[in-house]
Amino acid sequence: MHAAIQALDPQGRRFAQIVRDTFDQLYDGQRTGRFRWDQLSKTERAHYGSLIEINIQRTFGFEDGDELDFKIAGVDVDCKFSESGSWMIPPISNNRLALVVRAVDRKSEFSVGVVRITSQRLNTGLNWDKKVTLNDTGRAAIQWIHRGIAFAPNLLAELASDELDRVLSAKVGQARVSELLRVAKGRRITGNVIATVAQQKDFMRRLRDGGGAREKLREEGFLVIGGDYRVHVFLAEAFEVEVPEPGEVVSFQVVHTDISDPRGVPVGGGYWRRADQEDHVDEPAPLLPSTTRSQAGH
Repeated sequence: MHAAIQALDPQGRRFAQIVRDTFDQLYDGQRTGRFRWDQLSKTERAHYGSLIEINIQRTFGFEDGDELDFKIAGVDVDCKFSESGSWMIPPISNNRLALVVRAVDRKSEFSVGVVRITSQRLNTGLNWDKKVTLNDTGRAAIQWIHRGIAFAPNLLAELASDELDRVLSAKVGQARVSELLRVAKGRRITGNVIATVAQQKDFMRRLRDGGGAREKLREEGFLVIGGDYRVHVFLAEAFEVEVPEPGEVVSFQVVHTDISDPRGVPVGGGYWRRADQEDHVDEPAPLLPSTTRSQAGH
């Protein structure tokens, strides 16, 4: 079982994406504006386990289980999630395999492993629906597939309180997105973060030229590049900023330079370099090359 799951996701990247997407799905930031675990009710937190079970099965294409959640390599498996690592095990799982998942959004870290449930590995106290937790022996018996692996950080939760106030205090979505691009410059910003800040249906419109943040911030010397465009990915690499994945953007300021500058990058008929902290940015950034939406494949 351990080997079968390991083979499907050797580096843990697929699990990392599942964990991030499930948190974002539960926060539902576009409609609610929420982006932290402590903003959820107890009932909503309990729902994370159901969502991640569904998302794991869908991502890996596992068959439905006969009695438990799904089958892996033909074996019935119970899928259990706990933020704290206190997985609640029902009686039906006794003498069966469990896939246990732990993820902590504030740490951007997850673990996933497999353990066979036996009475010797369980605590004795029952809760109201006869579920019990793993005891020390049970936790020691977990065969970890991925342990302490990082997943994409929760950008809004990582901002300093004054930066977050600057972003969220703006009254309209366009202004909030623009402020986000200012305070989080140089960092990958996911579409979900933009949706949470904009809280509007066509949230990506807040980025575009023609009145969007990209055009507005150009006047302040910002380039806003997207991971959906191959030419933008090349520019991110050339300017030595974080390279955005598809669906993400990175914003940063640039200053004019010349062909003799080893950091200079040709854009819009001139040479530009990424602005340093001490630079005074006092001219608009160049127009980005025309783009055709294309998966970058980096």
